[in-house]
Amino acid sequence: MNHVIERLKQISNHVYIDGQLRKSKATETVDVIEPATETVLGSIAQSPTAEIDEALASCAPAQKKWWRDFSALDRAHAIHEMADKLREMRPLLAEALTREMGKPYKESCDEVDWSIHSLRHSAEMGRNEQGRVMGPAVARQFHYTLKQPRGTAALIMPFNYPLVLLCWEAGAALATGNAVIVKPSEYTSLTTLLFAEATKSLPDGLFQIVTGGGRVGQHLVEHRDTHVIAFTGSVPVGRAVAKACGERIKPSLIETSGNDPFLIMPSAPLDVAARAAAFSAYMNCGQICVSAERFYVHQDIHDEFVEKLIAETAKLRIGNGLDRVDMGPMVSSKERDRYETLLNGAIGEGARAAIGGSRPAGFNRGWFVEPTVLVDCTPEMSVFHNESFGPVAPICKVRDFNEAMDLANASEFGLGANIYTMDLEETIRATEELQAGMVWVNAPLLDNDAGPFGGSKLSGMGRQLGPEGLEMFRETKMIMIDPRSETQDFWWFPYADDTMHPKAK
Repeated sequence: MNHVIERLKQISNHVYIDGQLRKSKATETVDVIEPATETVLGSIAQSPTAEIDEALASCAPAQKKWWRDFSALDRAHAIHEMADKLREMRPLLAEALTREMGKPYKESCDEVDWSIHSLRHSAEMGRNEQGRVMGPAVARQFHYTLKQPRGTAALIMPFNYPLVLLCWEAGAALATGNAVIVKPSEYTSLTTLLFAEATKSLPDGLFQIVTGGGRVGQHLVEHRDTHVIAFTGSVPVGRAVAKACGERIKPSLIETSGNDPFLIMPSAPLDVAARAAAFSAYMNCGQICVSAERFYVHQDIHDEFVEKLIAETAKLRIGNGLDRVDMGPMVSSKERDRYETLLNGAIGEGARAAIGGSRPAGFNRGWFVEPTVLVDCTPEMSVFHNESFGPVAPICKVRDFNEAMDLANASEFGLGANIYTMDLEETIRATEELQAGMVWVNAPLLDNDAGPFGGSKLSGMGRQLGPEGLEMFRETKMIMIDPRSETQDFWWFPYADDTMHPKAK
């Protein structure tokens, strides 16, 4: 048996509690199916409430007795050791991720690398700004702030980037002194359980994994022993999480859907823009929250751009992510059905598939779809107002830059936005006026560990990465010290007579 498949079967129905992988006490399990072959890789447990409570009970002592009192330097060293272990585990994790989620092996390797980089950045950021000293409001006093951990961070993860998003959030939470409990997606729980091996440098109980569906996530959100929630997923669930956190005055980081625009103007180098568009629409089979999902192309270069994008789309190799391919399958039959319903809806509304539009020939198994370019689109079509989360590039012809900007902003979502232009005025206006948390000019989809990632509108609230990402997992305490313990007669009792009302007796 393949070594990776054997490992996945070995950790089936396990959880990670107190620094150990162990069989869950669950009586209900769910099969994990490989999306490229539809074979059963293993199964995951639906963690019972008592098991979740046990895991949370272990977080508090690990955080309060050990991790919180570590120096920032010692915490950084432990997180760097996690990154070192991930480097060692790269082939195992990459193959497991490709088998469980479907993305090409190259993309899985990239994800492990990004996870390593993110952990290292958080480790060092956690050693930086720990508060600030202010000029005192009273002479000879000492006024400053402290940055302190919130306690236990509960992370509810998606399937599309289960490792790198975990490291973005867990890295920031750990670097700022918190314990972490993770509920991975049901589609990528086994890979996440393998990841736990990289956390051996942490005190037992500081990093925990429980598995299951919405009930498990809901219990974590509502539990009194979780102190900050990070959720990535759909808008309806994100709203429910935000509501539950709001009722409990519990801080939350919410990252939901995207419906990112991609503008192409006449000054753009069209060969480059077409390659960028194909990558932005089809990477990870389009299952990225910042995928380009709405293309607004200037009428002067529309036909030429479409021709070039079709040519780039035709080059893509589709198949099992363990083969020489550019695009793998969708993660599940449920996700493929959802995507195909949206795609067929667009075609029913008048869009035409210039290339793609169905399932690729020659696949008897697996949840594969063709990368698709939709033309003859109008901005009212439903595909322009809903997250497709699949490999489709719907193209709308626009008269000018102003119309492109208006249409780009006519969305309930505001995660990212892209524009290809060499015009300086268009560049500046786009960066200032596009309603999104991130704007990419001639450089689509890039992340930077040093800068914030997040959106506005229905795309969520809060930020990951950068200093902003660390702030989500800590709170600021104001400190005032009078080392001389002097009286403060300028405002203490008894109030001076000359401060009284003129008619006072």
